[in-house]
Amino acid sequence: MELILKEDVQNLGFKDDLVTVKNGYGRNFLIPQGLATMATPSAKKVLAEDLKQRAHKEKKVIDAANKVADALRKLELKIPAKTGAGDKLFGSVTATDLASAIEKDGHAIDKKFIAIPGGSVKRTGSYSAQIRLHREVIIDFPFEVVAEQKK
Repeated sequence: MELILKEDVQNLGFKDDLVTVKNGYGRNFLIPQGLATMATPSAKKVLAEDLKQRAHKEKKVIDAANKVADALRKLELKIPAKTGAGDKLFGSVTATDLASAIEKDGHAIDKKFIAIPGGSVKRTGSYSAQIRLHREVIIDFPFEVVAEQKK
């Protein structure tokens, strides 16, 4: 079944992508949730015209995402966390914690665009996360989890 995505769908595609999925997934999930529409010949023509018009606007968005990416690459982030014996954390550091730490430095990034391998960090040390600023701008963001200083 060919569908045109109305929104970004994790592990499937981005908005306005033409994707092929199994009939049940499209009919029972994507279309009722409003995430996709059927890819009829007329819908494909409308999509092609929209993409032509949007190409010029897209360049400005990509340039802005690249500026944010350059600023993030210069950022050295240390996230303090409570630790137990050794280097184990009480709890974990997740994409939400990373997003709020980046926001404190002046860059608002939604947590759903941050991917930490394994989902969360449970020990102190240096790690890397992928941040998707745009469908074409994805950066590896290094950060460090350090033990919180006891008062």
